[in-house]
Amino acid sequence: MLSLTTRLKIFLSVLAVVLLTGSFILYSKNNTTPAGKNEILIKALMQGLSTMHYKPEKVDDEFSKKAFKLYLDRLDFNKKFLLESDVAMLRKYETQIDDQLRAGSFEFFDISADLIEKRTKESEAFYKDILSKPFDFSKEENIELDGKKLKFAKDKNELKEAWRKQLKYQTLVRLADMQKQQEKATASADNKETRKTFEQMEAEAREKVMTAYNELYKRLDQVTRDDRRSTYINAVANVYDPHTGYFPPKAKKDFDIEFTGRLEGIGASLQEKDGQIKVFEIVPGSPSYMQGDLKPGDAIQKVAQGNGDPVLVEGMRLDDAIQLIRGKKGTEVRLTVRKPDGSTRVIPIIRDVIVFEETYAQSAMIDDQQKIGYIKLPGFYADFERNGGRNSGEDVKAEIAKLKAAGMQGLVLDLRNNGGGSLADAVEMAGLFIDQGPIVQIRTSSGKTVVLDDRDPEVQYAGPLVVMVNSNSASASEILAAAMQDYKRAVIVGTPTFGKGTVQQFVEIDEALPSQFDPYKPFGALKLTIQKFYRINGGTTQLRGVTPDVILPDAYSFLEFGEKEQEYALAFDEISPARYKPWTRSKLNIPAIQASSKSRVSGNESFNVIQKSGERLKKQADNTSRSLSLKKYMEEEKKSEVANKQLEDAQKNVPVLNVARLKSDLQAISGDTAKMARNKDFLKSLQKDVYVEEAVAIIKNDIK
Repeated sequence: MLSLTTRLKIFLSVLAVVLLTGSFILYSKNNTTPAGKNEILIKALMQGLSTMHYKPEKVDDEFSKKAFKLYLDRLDFNKKFLLESDVAMLRKYETQIDDQLRAGSFEFFDISADLIEKRTKESEAFYKDILSKPFDFSKEENIELDGKKLKFAKDKNELKEAWRKQLKYQTLVRLADMQKQQEKATASADNKETRKTFEQMEAEAREKVMTAYNELYKRLDQVTRDDRRSTYINAVANVYDPHTGYFPPKAKKDFDIEFTGRLEGIGASLQEKDGQIKVFEIVPGSPSYMQGDLKPGDAIQKVAQGNGDPVLVEGMRLDDAIQLIRGKKGTEVRLTVRKPDGSTRVIPIIRDVIVFEETYAQSAMIDDQQKIGYIKLPGFYADFERNGGRNSGEDVKAEIAKLKAAGMQGLVLDLRNNGGGSLADAVEMAGLFIDQGPIVQIRTSSGKTVVLDDRDPEVQYAGPLVVMVNSNSASASEILAAAMQDYKRAVIVGTPTFGKGTVQQFVEIDEALPSQFDPYKPFGALKLTIQKFYRINGGTTQLRGVTPDVILPDAYSFLEFGEKEQEYALAFDEISPARYKPWTRSKLNIPAIQASSKSRVSGNESFNVIQKSGERLKKQADNTSRSLSLKKYMEEEKKSEVANKQLEDAQKNVPVLNVARLKSDLQAISGDTAKMARNKDFLKSLQKDVYVEEAVAIIKNDIK
């Protein structure tokens, strides 16, 4: 069984041999200008993937078909450029990608890039012609919004018709917004603005769509062949798993900036998926986190600078979209997003740097007949550089000590929307609640299993414990929740977690290549999956995540989200359990706890409304067809507004929990108006949190 370091050395030596063997093709005739950089790149990447990935793929015809499918989806997901005949021509290469990868050839890519560039140029005439004339919004017709359900057009007439519907829908959305704004303005007593006619608003809506597409095509003209090549390479890399990918030099630099948190912006991690730019994760303490409306799974359609005209980002390169979203502290960006249920919402966010206090563990005391401690942990942070920074494990330990001193009789640990972080801190934190023993198992591609243990016999807190999770709890959050569940130490409450049970590592290609290849650098980096997490009971957290003991209604739990929705995600599997002894100081009667909670939840009006909202969201998400009739569109929008209002009202009717910060925490922030304001918001949201209310009820009534 070879270690990662050994495999890296093998990778470097083999790579040098592979590349130098073919070096006779790497220079031009005058022997001064390097050539063949792309051939070096693809061979280096494929060698790294086959040598270092957790589960190397067999690069054969089946691999080729998978890469072809991913690439075709990303080339034209919404099927607005390529014709059926184009796809048939490209499909001739469906089983040849593997052969070309081994040869360092980009033949298929070059043909596809030439084709998409040609079709993109041709489509420019479509939108200009279509938007030059008014639309008839009284006509009964529909548009399919899900690219997976669409078919490629048979000819250019059919393609132009698809464009007509797309442009009509985008005009319809703007027209409906303008009508709603005018109605609100008319209702205002001091309104003196002149009402616009329907014809004027329709023309203005079309003009705005035209402007958006003019800007889009300017950016499409700037897409380079290397940009397209990165898309192709990542389609190949993503066959291994969705977290493995290639970062060109600029993309790697952007990633490093965002990872350090030094960038001023909105604090959302974005990814290209299904031809759209989607929110993958919200950074704790960021402007998006504080604003609260932007959620993982949202698709960003347009970006506006303050009250300026929005720019269409559908079909845009991810890094270009990010450049539009980024900006200076204090400036406003307005994101038009399509929610998973199909509704559209404009979300204003004031750009800022991360408020680091919001990323750290925070506690409060809930006084409800019993004193129940509450700790919110947004992420598993750590001082990796050992510069005197904070670690989440130590912080949670300190919060427990303060709550115990204040008379805590039960504890709620909130890991909702916690995307993970430091594995060492997850292990340390689990050790706060048990005597000692294994916490998580890690397996390498060689099959070697390493068990990470809590070796400290001291228990910081031995009382009743509830751990809250949801679909955005991932990685280290899942490890901690799984350990507490396997030890029967805590009741896990919420919705099934994300299901990311893998570990990634960056390999800098420039560092991996010997000095002979300096003339070709920079190449960028390869991020690849190298390990997999397993629970101490033997099952991996990959794909399935952690299923709570008590599952509570959640509107978004009805929607498709999580690792299981990623294409070619690594599978769930099991290994031998670790040796551990379940917690014996108290007994958890999970069936009785589930029955008691179910009885409370069924009689809770807020949870009933959440359940109905989830069912409605699921129905809307499944129905991806939309009417192009203005009347019908407005009716559907009003129905959604009513349903959303019902959900908001239900949240307002939640009994107010008696929540307070500890005196020491209040003293620490006294005099700082910004911190006091954030503290007020923290308590306000906690007081009306129906999920925390149920977690408290479980501790009070069900844990003996």
